Amino acid sequence: MQNILLNIDAGTIDWSRAQFALTAIYHWLFVPLTLGLALIMGICETIYYKKRTDFWKDTSKFWQRLFGINFAMGVATGIILEFEFGTNWSNYSWLVGDIFGAPLAVEGIVAFFMESTFVAVMFFGWKKVSAGFHLASTWLTGIGATLSAWWILVANAWMQNPVGCEFNPDTMRNEMTSFADVALSSSAVDKFLHTVLSAWIIGAVFVVAVSCWYLLKKRHTELAVKSIRIATIVGIVAAVCTAFTGHISGQDVARTQPMKMAAMEALNDGGTEQPLTLFALLNPLSQPDYANGEEPPLKIELPCFLSIMVSNSADGYVPGINDILNGYTRPDGTREPSADEKIARGKQAIAALQAYRQAKAEGASDSILNSQLSIFNANKEYFGYGYVTDKSQLVPPIGLNFWAFRTMVGVGCLLILFFGLVAMLAFKIPFFSVFTRRLLSAIGLMDEAHADVHGATRMPRWLYWAAIIMVPLSYIASESGWLVAELGRQPWTIQDMLPTWAAVSDLGASSVALTFILFLILFTTMLAVEISIMLKQIKKGPENS
Repeated sequence: MQNILLNIDAGTIDWSRAQFALTAIYHWLFVPLTLGLALIMGICETIYYKKRTDFWKDTSKFWQRLFGINFAMGVATGIILEFEFGTNWSNYSWLVGDIFGAPLAVEGIVAFFMESTFVAVMFFGWKKVSAGFHLASTWLTGIGATLSAWWILVANAWMQNPVGCEFNPDTMRNEMTSFADVALSSSAVDKFLHTVLSAWIIGAVFVVAVSCWYLLKKRHTELAVKSIRIATIVGIVAAVCTAFTGHISGQDVARTQPMKMAAMEALNDGGTEQPLTLFALLNPLSQPDYANGEEPPLKIELPCFLSIMVSNSADGYVPGINDILNGYTRPDGTREPSADEKIARGKQAIAALQAYRQAKAEGASDSILNSQLSIFNANKEYFGYGYVTDKSQLVPPIGLNFWAFRTMVGVGCLLILFFGLVAMLAFKIPFFSVFTRRLLSAIGLMDEAHADVHGATRMPRWLYWAAIIMVPLSYIASESGWLVAELGRQPWTIQDMLPTWAAVSDLGASSVALTFILFLILFTTMLAVEISIMLKQIKKGPENS
């Protein structure tokens, strides 16, 4: 295995990574809207089930129709994404397929089967099944989509924090020792909650934006006002909870992936009482000279906040990039080896494993086999480092991680303010709605005499346009979060276990580049088609309008 891996063309590795990133980015354009609309259409149909009015039935059907268009596109890109593990990352699939394949198999057999079954009832069963069964089908469609996300995120979380497994030197594969540890690890739970809640935000923003467009055009105003109220509640709850789960996720990253945390903060040398950088002029496309302590200019920091964020204490220790590369002592007194030590021990593990397999093939005695196994077991924790040739390879892109993290957090804070403002104007909340309107009037952002009034909603027209602009901003924040998650763990496909160049298939760089271009054309076309269909359906509006 090692002899093959080290001869793979660097171009193949780069193009394979680019192709997978392309597919994942496009796939994630469809998934969050699917999860977000699933919740909102479920709420709308629940209200219809209680009130049995044509208005709520038409409203439910309208959001379900937009859900269905987006759902179909997400399925198509998701299938291609899973196939790429076998085509472009066959060494990865061989080494950890017994573990990684389990949650994906459960997702395909249970979750995807469930959502695919009930989505048909949801769309075509309005006149064929009872209202209660149809309502259940709508919720089960959304639950199935969410369960699909759960199992896929379990698989991804395991790549970030591999637990519940053991390497078998006889089969050269990692084998699962505890399904519960894999499925219920803290990393998996945190990632699921943070990701699904962020998807609900995108669904809420989308619904508010479409509704605001209707208010601008003075069409379907009742649907718009009532949908805004539902989506605003979902958005506020999801945005606040996303901030909380993001904090918990950050602590998990600091514990399991300290290099990712250091890259996110462009932290060269760590310590206690570390400040949180709010802003710095850091070039996202170049790697700073961290070894010589190069600091970006114009840094604006909050004293001690990084230590507080990762440890709930101002005295919390946060290692920097150089600490991780050169080795450091944790607050509990345990020592973290340097990168050079890990690389050396990784090479010892690889050499011992090769010697063990050769000795076993030659029928060597148990004492010789056990001797090589003992050397391997003593160093197997750093097996993946044996494929690293220079410790600088262990540092992810600092600038990209730094800015992607701040984009995610910055837009997330903006969304909380946005939903809060819309809620104050969309609901008749004593004191708060009046205070908000008067405050906006005082600073020149609202003229109550000329504000658009729709039912109980009094909103300035600029807020309608702001809602529409928030749709691409929310997607940028969501994609930025995934950039941090995936770029931050580089060069590892599996954290500390398998670097990218040891996971890729032995393919020609030109063939991978060709499929990259084909996928780029295909996915861009699919996205353009989806946007076109969605816009036509939005312009058409609900049935019986």
